[in-house]
Amino acid sequence: MRHRKQLALVAVVIAALLAATGCRDSRAIPTADGRPQITIMVGGMEKVIYLPAVLTRQLGFFERNDIDVKLLGEQSGATAETALLTGDVQGVVGFYDHTIDLQAKDQCIRSVVQMSDVPGEVELVSKADADITSVADLRGKKLGVTSLGSSTDFLTQALTGQAGMSTADYTRVKVGAGQTFIAGMNHDGIDAGMTTDPTVAQMVNSGDARVLVDLRTEAGTRAALGGLYPATSLYMSCATIDAHPDIVRKLAAAFVQTLQWIRTHTPEEIAEKMPPQYASAGKDLYVQSIRDSIGMFNGDGLMKPEGAQNVLEILGKYSKNVRPVRDRIDLSETYTTQFVEEALRAPRP
Repeated sequence: MRHRKQLALVAVVIAALLAATGCRDSRAIPTADGRPQITIMVGGMEKVIYLPAVLTRQLGFFERNDIDVKLLGEQSGATAETALLTGDVQGVVGFYDHTIDLQAKDQCIRSVVQMSDVPGEVELVSKADADITSVADLRGKKLGVTSLGSSTDFLTQALTGQAGMSTADYTRVKVGAGQTFIAGMNHDGIDAGMTTDPTVAQMVNSGDARVLVDLRTEAGTRAALGGLYPATSLYMSCATIDAHPDIVRKLAAAFVQTLQWIRTHTPEEIAEKMPPQYASAGKDLYVQSIRDSIGMFNGDGLMKPEGAQNVLEILGKYSKNVRPVRDRIDLSETYTTQFVEEALRAPRP
């Protein structure tokens, strides 16, 4: 009964959001000069974990695939979810786990390109907290996440949960990413927190923080989370995918071409293609941040089923939304490999 009331409340909130935005239909795709215009929200344009989104634009692969794409930056995956549900954007480059979390709220969102098999996140510890040497030492501490309900929140709960803790055993603090994360750690706002490159490289190189858990590699992710944890993806509403498979096909082709390009180029070459402002902390530091994280990208855009299953296992334990309905989650509705497989079969441009 309680769960039905929660679902009803979620439905009311989403309906209110739709009304507030003029009841936009995410299936309606505007066009200009005969080309579809797509708006994609990225959960942090400057984050290396989401580098393929901006790199695809920089390489001209959207245009080459005859599609007009506008990228919008947003630091929180939870906020990006809302923008997608209200029809403000047609796609999100964010963590795959949101597709499962939203299905638990009776919303159908599907990953159409799976760019990484691991989160690319790092749990950093402030230099002021020398007593923290393991995840178990996070008990009673202030832990930074981008926002409550974000993927960093899910991952923080998973890491601490493996050490026998619940959210009652520590304090989650919304600190965003980049400079707001750095300020939170350097001014005693948090003791530890989950973030990504280039913030990781900047804080470690300055001596302001050290790595406690590294989820940028397959080995580190399997050790911390018991398996793969597919993260960076392009996800869209099922209604949009079903209504516009031709557009999804073009998007998938563009992103697959970028993933293949990444595999055959050096961190220095990748950094040269990115907007110069992303290297504001120094070109060498930016190249290092790419080198430290670039191995997370899978090169083909395909979801590994074992990874999707592990995400469900983790959310089924630690997500308050997924846990009550874990047994009725249909993973086959949270991702598709159809469009990526078509792109991989096509001749390279």
